[in-house]
Amino acid sequence: MSQPNGATPYANPYNHALPSYLQADNLGPWGIYLQQVDRVIPYLGHLARWAETLKRPKRALVVDVPIQLDNGTVAHFEGYRVQHNTSRGPGKGGVRFHQDVTMSEVMALSAWMSIKNAAVNVPYGGAKGGIRVDPKTLSMGELERMTRRYTSEIGIIIGPTKDIPAPDVNTNEQIMAWMMDTYSMNEGATATGVVTGKPVDLGGSLGRREATGRGVYTVGVEAAQHIGLDIATARVAVQGFGNVGGIAGKLFAQAGAKVVAVQDHGGTIYREAGLDVPNLLAHVAANGTVAGFAGAEVIANDAFWDVDCDILIPAALEGQITAANAGRIKARLVIEGANGPTTPAADDILQERNILVLPDVIANAGGVTVSYFEWVQDFSSFFWSEDEINARLVRIMKEAFAGVWSVAQDNKVSLRTATFIVACKRILHARELRGLYP
Repeated sequence: MSQPNGATPYANPYNHALPSYLQADNLGPWGIYLQQVDRVIPYLGHLARWAETLKRPKRALVVDVPIQLDNGTVAHFEGYRVQHNTSRGPGKGGVRFHQDVTMSEVMALSAWMSIKNAAVNVPYGGAKGGIRVDPKTLSMGELERMTRRYTSEIGIIIGPTKDIPAPDVNTNEQIMAWMMDTYSMNEGATATGVVTGKPVDLGGSLGRREATGRGVYTVGVEAAQHIGLDIATARVAVQGFGNVGGIAGKLFAQAGAKVVAVQDHGGTIYREAGLDVPNLLAHVAANGTVAGFAGAEVIANDAFWDVDCDILIPAALEGQITAANAGRIKARLVIEGANGPTTPAADDILQERNILVLPDVIANAGGVTVSYFEWVQDFSSFFWSEDEINARLVRIMKEAFAGVWSVAQDNKVSLRTATFIVACKRILHARELRGLYP
């Protein structure tokens, strides 16, 4: 049977292109991931025999999450946990609380985690979780009850050696603390290693909160050197100004770059001379959005894609750079802080325009790298200094980028395809070595 978006070798009449629970005409983010996999298959050599492994999540759990609201009524929320691949180690990936979460999205995010973990060579597979809810509509008590019930429902498949959740969109250290406590209560023993991104006082790691943004900055600097872009004179535009975009923006500004535009859910602000990043970060911390920041002019959200900049950092949600706006982007370098922000069609347009795209699966891998450090520290009950953690993170990110850049040059492919080549070979080699049981 032919596969979506191109044939794959070793056709087998028993292989079906899609799981029956997805709609072929509306694949969502999972469809984007499948296209990315199909692009890498010609470069896998004999490992292409195992490529269908990449197109099927190992395990997908859908759970009902009922809680009693503060007004005494009972509400039901839909929750997910997907483990895409565990050939290289336990599943690893975040949990997001968002009203638009879907199975397709969680599947794609879990698959990108598989690629990301293999790309930086940490011993994890990929997983992801989520609940369809707008957490802003819940009280703190309702949020805690929902988190704990969700953790209990997915408790049958998570664990320090099975699958280790972490923070993602609309989740944070407190959510992870509740998840760890709930799992520990059910186990009858404290299990700090069941989640990462926890408060430091509960076994969290120094540097974890800033790790993803620091990774974005680190590989961004490496890529800029390859294309002759001087960071000290660069103009930067950032979409999303939370833990990822905010930290990356701060680090670029400290290196001399001007952050000229920032967009988030509250609106878009611009200042040609460069925004005061420390004050903007303080404003966002106090108000939850860039909206209302006094030191900038407000521009239309759609005008963000026309901003004159050297570096564009999409650090919000997936599917932001599309065929409709990719032709308007003026940056020389796009660094994906978010997961899946660029569609395959937009990827092709950017490549034709000679705009270098640093893909999410390498650019934002700093978070999972320090999550790995946290997990190791929890197992050993021995904790490292923040300087040591940051130094290890920078070394791993630079080494991973160098390997991906080399593969891209050797094969004359984009950095995204090169990252997939590196990662898929590692995943499928592990699959080949392990074989099939029984």
